[in-house]
Amino acid sequence: MPLALWALTLSAFAIGTTEFVIVGLIPDVAASLGVSVPSAGLLVSVYALGVAVGAPVLTALTARVPRKQLLIGLMLLFTVGNLVASVAPGYASLMAARVLTGLAHGVFFSIGSTIATSLVPKAQAARAIALMFTGLTVALVTGVPLGTWIGQQFGWQSTFLAVALLGVVAMIGSWLLVPASIGGAKPARLAEQFAVLKKPRLLLVYAITTLGYGGSFIAFTYLAPILQDVAGFAPSSVSLVMLVYGVSVAAGNIWGGRLADRKGPVRALQVVFGLLAAVLAVLSFTAPHPVLVVATVLAWGAVAFGNVPALQLYVVQRAERDAPGALDMASGLNIAAFNLGIALGAWGGGLVVGELGLMATPPIGAAIVLGALTLTTFAGHLDRRDTRALRTPTRTDALV
Repeated sequence: MPLALWALTLSAFAIGTTEFVIVGLIPDVAASLGVSVPSAGLLVSVYALGVAVGAPVLTALTARVPRKQLLIGLMLLFTVGNLVASVAPGYASLMAARVLTGLAHGVFFSIGSTIATSLVPKAQAARAIALMFTGLTVALVTGVPLGTWIGQQFGWQSTFLAVALLGVVAMIGSWLLVPASIGGAKPARLAEQFAVLKKPRLLLVYAITTLGYGGSFIAFTYLAPILQDVAGFAPSSVSLVMLVYGVSVAAGNIWGGRLADRKGPVRALQVVFGLLAAVLAVLSFTAPHPVLVVATVLAWGAVAFGNVPALQLYVVQRAERDAPGALDMASGLNIAAFNLGIALGAWGGGLVVGELGLMATPPIGAAIVLGALTLTTFAGHLDRRDTRALRTPTRTDALV
């Protein structure tokens, strides 16, 4: 894999750290700023909102900006956002800083997938996307625990300062390693960019992303309470189990990329969604048993993010057919779909816990993932029908 991909991976690591580290710092932020814990929790929501808005809208508006310049600009925006957060005097300014960094996040992952695939041969496209997204998953393993520790030891502002320094390193890496000639498709007009929303086959992929990703988060949002209240783990042990999960996620992301390269995105998604639904169903039975639940969580991590490379690759492939002038926009909408899935999964999981209890989240999550599997199979059927239509000669061709 080219060195430029590692620059993208480092940027993804920095972005993933700032996205998730706030979860571990919410009590500290609430106490420091004199707000309630639920209010501090909104810092997670507004970040996701920034991602969801930034991914499609800003991607369309920046379609004509050279890719390398845009990458460097995004990491500059990311760095400034974290610097603002590190000196934020109050809740409102911290909220604004989170929105700012969320905007950079959305555009980065929108263009990152198309840049990653343009750096390698087509046979390695999904692997390249997986490597970039590994930065995001490795952030769960190392960046978030380390950032939480820094915040607890030196104040939460120090965490955002440290992440800003990461942003500077990533920006320098993109400047040095990403080719100046890197490009995407010929930019389209703004109206053509948003015409992606009129493409039924792309909308189908976005629905698959939302369901497949969101179904897992119905249970994942409440994994820590399940481990403590059902399996009987102490809080310190829960952290270790989450570390195991994170390591497994990083490995599963690479595995998912290799699978998509070998089998194609649709077949890879069928395998990953089938395994994910099975693991969530098994969790319902293994949760009360400490050893078995750790094994289940390990398997869960291996498939939880394994769908990301295939989903991003599938969107790029469909956009090349249906909206060749709006590849980055199509990718950006998929990033928005990921975040919509996270938001809906966490919200729906809360409703499930309130009405049915903690252990209702795994089977309901499995059912949602099976819905994504059904849509994926339907999408594959449509693809095969299109292929047969292209291969079947028309009556005029036959006469000739």
